[in-house]
Amino acid sequence: MLLSKTLLTGLALGASFVGAADRKNATNWPLHDNGLTDIVEWDHYSFWVNGQRLFVFSGEFHYWRFPVPELWRDLLEKIKAAGFTAFSIYNHWGYHNPKPGVLDFENGAHNFTSIMTLAKDLGLYMIIRPGPYVNAEANAGGLALWATTGAYGELRDNDPRFLDALTPYWSNVSEIIAPHLITNGGNVILFQIENEYSEQWLDEETKEPNTSGQEYMQYLEDVSRENGIDAPLIHNLPNMNGHSWSRDLSNATGNVDVIGLDSYPTCWTCNVSECVETNGEYIPYNTLNYYDFFKSLSPTQPSFMPEFQGGSYNPWGGPQGGCPDDLGPDFANLFYRNLIYQEVSAISLYMLFGGTSWGWHAAPVVATSYDYSSPISENRLLIEKYYETKLLTQFTRIAQDLSKVNRVGNSTKYSSNAAISVSELRNPDTGSAFYVTQHEYTPSGTVEKFKVNVKTSDGPLVIPQYGAEVTLNGHQSKIIVTDFKFGSKSLLYSTAEVLTYALIDGKEVLALWVPTGESGEFAIKGVNSAKFVGKGSSANVQIHSGENNVTISYMQRSGMSLVEVDDGTRVVLLDRSAAHLFWSPALTNDPLEAGNNTVLIHGPYLVRSAQLSGCDLQLTGDIRNSTKISIFAPVSTCSVSWNGKTLSVVPSDGGVLTTTLESGVKFELPEITGWKYADSLPEIADDYAATSKAWIAATKQNSSNPTTPAPNNPVLYVDEYGVHVGNHIYRATFSVADEPPTGIYLDIMGGLAFGYSVWLNSEFIGSWLGTPTADQMGQTFSFSNATLNTESNTLVVVMDNSGHDLRAGALYPRGIKNATLVGPGTYSFTEWKIAGSAGHEDPVRGPVNEGSLYAERLGIHLPGYSFDKAENLPSNSTSLTVPGAGIRVFRTVVPLSVPSGLDVSISFRLTAPSNETFTSAKGYTNQLRALLFVNGYQFGRFNPYIGHQIDFPVPPGILDYTGDNTLAVTIWSQSADGAEMKVDWNVDYVHESAYDMNFDGAYLRPEWTEKRLEYA
Repeated sequence: MLLSKTLLTGLALGASFVGAADRKNATNWPLHDNGLTDIVEWDHYSFWVNGQRLFVFSGEFHYWRFPVPELWRDLLEKIKAAGFTAFSIYNHWGYHNPKPGVLDFENGAHNFTSIMTLAKDLGLYMIIRPGPYVNAEANAGGLALWATTGAYGELRDNDPRFLDALTPYWSNVSEIIAPHLITNGGNVILFQIENEYSEQWLDEETKEPNTSGQEYMQYLEDVSRENGIDAPLIHNLPNMNGHSWSRDLSNATGNVDVIGLDSYPTCWTCNVSECVETNGEYIPYNTLNYYDFFKSLSPTQPSFMPEFQGGSYNPWGGPQGGCPDDLGPDFANLFYRNLIYQEVSAISLYMLFGGTSWGWHAAPVVATSYDYSSPISENRLLIEKYYETKLLTQFTRIAQDLSKVNRVGNSTKYSSNAAISVSELRNPDTGSAFYVTQHEYTPSGTVEKFKVNVKTSDGPLVIPQYGAEVTLNGHQSKIIVTDFKFGSKSLLYSTAEVLTYALIDGKEVLALWVPTGESGEFAIKGVNSAKFVGKGSSANVQIHSGENNVTISYMQRSGMSLVEVDDGTRVVLLDRSAAHLFWSPALTNDPLEAGNNTVLIHGPYLVRSAQLSGCDLQLTGDIRNSTKISIFAPVSTCSVSWNGKTLSVVPSDGGVLTTTLESGVKFELPEITGWKYADSLPEIADDYAATSKAWIAATKQNSSNPTTPAPNNPVLYVDEYGVHVGNHIYRATFSVADEPPTGIYLDIMGGLAFGYSVWLNSEFIGSWLGTPTADQMGQTFSFSNATLNTESNTLVVVMDNSGHDLRAGALYPRGIKNATLVGPGTYSFTEWKIAGSAGHEDPVRGPVNEGSLYAERLGIHLPGYSFDKAENLPSNSTSLTVPGAGIRVFRTVVPLSVPSGLDVSISFRLTAPSNETFTSAKGYTNQLRALLFVNGYQFGRFNPYIGHQIDFPVPPGILDYTGDNTLAVTIWSQSADGAEMKVDWNVDYVHESAYDMNFDGAYLRPEWTEKRLEYA
């Protein structure tokens, strides 16, 4: 069946490659489609969508890291407001298919269809990437965890066992996506097959095929097609390593329609030493050469980055807050413009919003936070990097000529300063050009001044002609335009960067920006005079009239000012800070809207939307404090409202409406009090019976896993018994002969930063504390501090599982590889049992949310559980303690009452004595592993001995903003000295918002049921 599908699809795709070049005037570059639709086409220049060229500027987020469907719109409104034309998501096989035969696309955040509906409603194109392998620093790279045992083969190849395993998910996810494709009236334009899989060739030079990899890729393509996917198929190659899957290079099996590239030029992790082998020596702000690679990989396709660095993940032991120093606003400014410098016309940032690896979604490389130094922070805050990125995305949205350019040249010869290199990009149809300027040596942070040699419709020019030279101050880049169309007007040139424009009342309003203290100069064709409008000035303006143009040169001061040209065209001059808060919301949901149906607003923290209802202009957005706003709207506007409240606006010079949005709101959290606690490790007690539904007898003698377990005990890999995430508990028994054992050797595999502790007959005998770099540890634990019984002894091992590795490493098992009693005799265990979890009883949160600790199995962390038999902490207690080695669960219920109209971001702070935020009175240590549960969701993994994260944002919906919230903390002390920690919560920000954060999210917080008692 596989071969017949391959042949059929290969013939169809091959036939469709003959494009319609003459039909779309794509001279010398054929316009391609996939033979199934011409709604999305492409050529050497860019994608062509619905009859119009599109510069794709996208960014990624993961709904399974953000499990509140009501907040997905909040996030997408922020993406749209910044000027992005698209966004991207990964789906997650393991999240939707937790065990064989169980598929969940319905419960809670598992139902992702609203994201595709929102894309249509808001006017954003969508790139969807369903895997089945996604990497994403996710547990096993997003593969179903049950498929990592070795029983399904080596993974990601044509092994029938693996194909049979993935087919139910792959068929269903394709079928769910199909109605939302652009071919069916939706906004999904591209569908990715697999991820970072450069496995087409055994030998690339000789084109010796890797049959296994090719047939695997073709199978995924065929099944997706059979289930309704007729949009173009894409793939992303990692790090310019290899030339797989490109139809420009071969007709080989498995080729996709459009091939793209992943690249993380700084480093995909805060630990830059991990990237040296791939990226070479780490040099901050060092850009890479993509231009030549795309010319060799896909010469008739657009230069496409399905993943380009939006930030870096923070590994175990990394710095609190991540590594934004080299990934902040300067990174966004330089590197994203550098892609345009290299003629890239389709970009998707990874990540635009990282979110949180709640539960055990993360692989061992990353702990709880997946903030990723993204433009939108983990707590949904818009940071400076967002605003800096917005300066470019607003521009690319309206710079329609940029979607079809040739790089005419790139060198320092364009510049009067040899330290500055310029890339000339020119549209062959309109003659408009984009001169992208940057330091010749991009790691340089010097201040450089220069003029630029350009070619315009009025002939060659050296610009600026009148004003001070162009400045690049540090790690910056600028895009200088010539013959730039905005509405019916044309900029002959501008050394100030174009931000955006709108056509209002038939007249153009153009926004330009340069940093404070720098010069700008622009010339508008077809007019010959201009004047400064308004009282005072944020720019020192000089006007130079010509026969057929007017040139304005100026020195930018702080803020915003306005110039009006003799025909009514207005030019807004902004410094960087003012440009950050300058918004251009479309009045329609057309993703291709580029200035013709737009209003302009300056001032608010966020403008979410604008709508004209008759003569009423209705604006929505968020503010942080009292804010003066300026509105460029039609003269017919009779009223303006903000979040439903009518504003008193004052017309000012230049036809600008102004008003002030008043705000002075605050919000204070109640104290967290009322803690109760109980033991969460009853399994070490002599009288504990491991007979509940949770316990699984470990009796397998053989494993399919390529990592062979030791022969002296049964298979003790947890995944072999359907136990996949969280903390695991082993319970084993053995008898003592005449010569008793003196200890036990344990070799355990748990992933980076994992750890384990061991008890014999209720006595603690030691721990492996873990390190950020060790994923396996074998050591011998002495029995000298425990009493051996003659007939039966009970060994308990508690281990942490930090998730499966990525790529082929997903097969590395988790659990005990070797458990050998040490001593002068011969010994054997009589029984091994593994505690499973009860997570499958909670389909909304899902089984990845919780592990096998007693408190989790019983459901103490869930709302509605009766904790009456627990001990009360003193009312004045500020810390949670475990007096020796062991595990306790602490629980309290705290009310919240957040007024409507506010977006209040709340985060929890977990600290231990070593954090120096409080002092341990009894000498407790920080050798602990803690889990924070909020209304049943595991939203914090705290390991102060290893580091790094102490702040854990929790979104609305998980937190009940108008009711009681159940907080639970499990503390596992790995030291006989005991452990101590403290839990606080803090308000990260308070915004007045149009977004209703008091939505009914009760369905996301299902309560405890008696079914949990079966797992005690």
